[in-house]
Amino acid sequence: MVISSNDLRPGVTIKVDHDIWTVVEFLHVKPGKGAAFVRTKLKSLKTGNSIEKTFRAGERLDEAIIEKKEMQYLYKAGENYALMDNQSFEQIEVSASQIGPKAKYLKEEMNVMVIYCDGQILGIDVPNFVELKVVETPPGVKGDTAASNNKPATLETGAVISVPFFVNVGDVIRVDTRDDSYLDRV
Repeated sequence: MVISSNDLRPGVTIKVDHDIWTVVEFLHVKPGKGAAFVRTKLKSLKTGNSIEKTFRAGERLDEAIIEKKEMQYLYKAGENYALMDNQSFEQIEVSASQIGPKAKYLKEEMNVMVIYCDGQILGIDVPNFVELKVVETPPGVKGDTAASNNKPATLETGAVISVPFFVNVGDVIRVDTRDDSYLDRV
């Protein structure tokens, strides 16, 4: 499908330079002299890199049709991750590079959104908030409750995040996967 550069909005996905990009920001500029243009900030769905690109007003671009399918994470098989389609119960294996850094939050039986374009897996969206058990963290010191002090904690999936001193081994905590931050104790 072909769209005009005038139709670019945040969230629109396009194919440029043999990659699939989503529009993060755009600005339609009409200078006093010369032709109008559209200045954009694009983020690659394959690599996560961001670039700034300028298009002429009315320039034709290929739109990328993105499909999302809910699947359940089953287990890790070597370097790959096994996922099951919730409707057809078909299983697929996805490499760690396709999942990216969010793989550290995958817990068995967790539902994730698999992102496809032209039948190819681009990536996986994990839930924004996950509840995980703390398996290793140094003990907190009594009286050390300053809000700005934190300690590292290893979670059941192997992820390491910074937590307040009152969090102990065995506690279940809620983590924001978008910025790897501690939210609260469950």
